[in-house]
Amino acid sequence: MKASPRAILVTGAAGFIGSHLVEKLLERGERVIGVDNLDAFSAPAEKRRNLSAPLGHNEFRLVEADCADLETLDRELAGETIDVIVHLAAKAGVRPSIRDPIGYTRANVLGTQSILELARRRGVTRFIFGSSSSVYGNNPKLPFSEADPVDRPISPYAATKRAGEILCHVYHHLHGISVLALRFFTVYGPRQRPDLAIRKFATLMLRGEPIPMYGDGSTERDYTWIEDILQGVLAAIDRTRNAPAEFEIVNLGESRTTSLRKLIELIAGALGLEPRIEQHPFQPGDVLRTCADVSKARQLLGYAPGTPVEAGIPRFVAWLRAQPGPGGEPAGAAQLRDIASAGGSAD
Repeated sequence: MKASPRAILVTGAAGFIGSHLVEKLLERGERVIGVDNLDAFSAPAEKRRNLSAPLGHNEFRLVEADCADLETLDRELAGETIDVIVHLAAKAGVRPSIRDPIGYTRANVLGTQSILELARRRGVTRFIFGSSSSVYGNNPKLPFSEADPVDRPISPYAATKRAGEILCHVYHHLHGISVLALRFFTVYGPRQRPDLAIRKFATLMLRGEPIPMYGDGSTERDYTWIEDILQGVLAAIDRTRNAPAEFEIVNLGESRTTSLRKLIELIAGALGLEPRIEQHPFQPGDVLRTCADVSKARQLLGYAPGTPVEAGIPRFVAWLRAQPGPGGEPAGAAQLRDIASAGGSAD
């Protein structure tokens, strides 16, 4: 009997980063198995649209399952030969994690544990983990280096991502799995979730509604364009093919900061609109600033981000304007109404 072709398993395949990665892998001629539970937290219909092209591809298979349900996953993947796992599935966002710490722990910690155990059972020795800049907490030193202490997270989301990194190290140590844990810095671009700051602010402006600004607008983020993140993820996948078994944590960001007030100005300028701002108190769990030291990514992955936020925001706005929505609204506007009280999370 002919052996099944080896495949790349991508969890969170219908999400923002995951769906873009699936398309890139298929373009490279890879076989891809996507896992996603189409969680209602982020518009299942929109997630399906994210995969509209891959679902018509002969080398793509979607498995609708919860990453924390190992036995179901094992059963659904029976007969599949997996070469590498890219684990992106997670509940994301700082403020929602404060309201639902149990849900975040199940999805992000138990989910990661289950996928690592799946790798062990299947003999998969190449593993990419999607971590977050939130693990650095309120680090006073800029830019953030992978060598900086990360033992004081300030949100449940950050704690779950750090827990995932630690679990990855355990499986590297005990089972020889080669792991690259990639700390993403505030990723944005087409298909970004409706509740995240850039998309939320743009949608509110298009609807003529005020923008909630938490704090005085001086908080800063290292906003990273989706294509730059994908460059790093693909290089990480390729590195695990040739490098000896290793455990490495690597920052992926643009390595420059933009204040919240400046971000609002950039979005408004790209839309040609005047923003109306509602100032609110600073929110618990939000960090003051993030900025990635990407020297390690350059060394290990040849990483070279090339899209400053001044170029990325107009591209994002062009995509958003092209999205269909009910009553002519931008895509995600209906979901935005449901989650407006959550505030626009940058992370």
